[in-house]
Amino acid sequence: MPTMTYLTTCVFDHGAIKQLPAILKRLGATRPLLVTDAGIRAAGVLMVAEAASGGAFAAVYDGTPTNPTEPAVREAAALYREAGCDSLVALGGGSSMDLAKGVGLWVTHEGPFEKYAAVSGGARLIGKIPPLVAVPTTAGTGSEVSVGAVIIMDNGRKETFVSPNLIPATAICDPELSVGLPPRLTAATGMDAMTHCIEAYLGAPVNPPAEAIGLDGVWRGIGQGWLKRAVADGADKDARWHMMMASYQGALAFVKGLGAVHGLSHALGRMADLKLHHGTLNAIILPHSLAMIEERGLAAEKLARLRPAMGLAAEAEVSEAIAQLIAKIGIPARLSEVGVNEEHLQSALPYAVSDLATAAHTFSFGEAEYRELFLRSL
Repeated sequence: MPTMTYLTTCVFDHGAIKQLPAILKRLGATRPLLVTDAGIRAAGVLMVAEAASGGAFAAVYDGTPTNPTEPAVREAAALYREAGCDSLVALGGGSSMDLAKGVGLWVTHEGPFEKYAAVSGGARLIGKIPPLVAVPTTAGTGSEVSVGAVIIMDNGRKETFVSPNLIPATAICDPELSVGLPPRLTAATGMDAMTHCIEAYLGAPVNPPAEAIGLDGVWRGIGQGWLKRAVADGADKDARWHMMMASYQGALAFVKGLGAVHGLSHALGRMADLKLHHGTLNAIILPHSLAMIEERGLAAEKLARLRPAMGLAAEAEVSEAIAQLIAKIGIPARLSEVGVNEEHLQSALPYAVSDLATAAHTFSFGEAEYRELFLRSL
């Protein structure tokens, strides 16, 4: 069973969840709080994790919302303290993993919580959190090996918390836990991973190793067709393996930074009335962001390397290829199809412009550029 040490330790393969007791023992974790969501419980995945743990969990919090929130962090942190927990296990998608990171921060740092957000310069204030084992059940966010967590605050902002101290102590990537994931969710989470790889690859900061990892993730998910295979057949274990690997690679790549797709996605995802899925938003916005890059004649050398990784001809439009891909895997083409309208623009703009992801975009992205991207995507 492969064990990779890159940013953190990752045990990766079918059946890797069985390694959980040994990993907890190695970390000195005797009373972990399991952070998950109601969907994971209903799907029976929680029962699989509980059986694999040998009864290790001191308590279970299954109230993780679609987009993790400060109130949910508070609630889970209260359970952590009541149960006398000393560690965390996150089981689920990016929301559960980000919420667990928030809980770890909450129980070890003095408030106010928002002072630790990246936009406030809080990264330097974040110290160690309790041992955290992250177990993804989707192939999308890569939060199991990332330095960040995204949480909607009481003040309405969707804040990013960034620190090497938020990287889980160990990731357990077991593709079998994602077998049977519904096609729509497989598509949305898969495009989240592809957006991570593509935005990190095209981003302005200089980091060739991260770009190489992102490019391989794109080759795996799109060029080799594993994303389409995973969507078409939820029981295809090879497809699940490769998509979980691509998700892992996307998170390793975005240590470099992301871009305007994520800036706008975060700004819209914070709107509680819409309840939008992050991966779906990324997929809808991505082709329009790419078109803005192509039309400006930017990143030509990088695009030339991206095309063969995607299995495209030398002169193909990357933006059009992504638009065709999301249509084939059943993701809506427009923001208007998921409930967004032009009235949401003014509320989204200031959050998008100030979002941490914006700073790494391929070219300078301000209010005018976000207005254009929003209207193209609408």
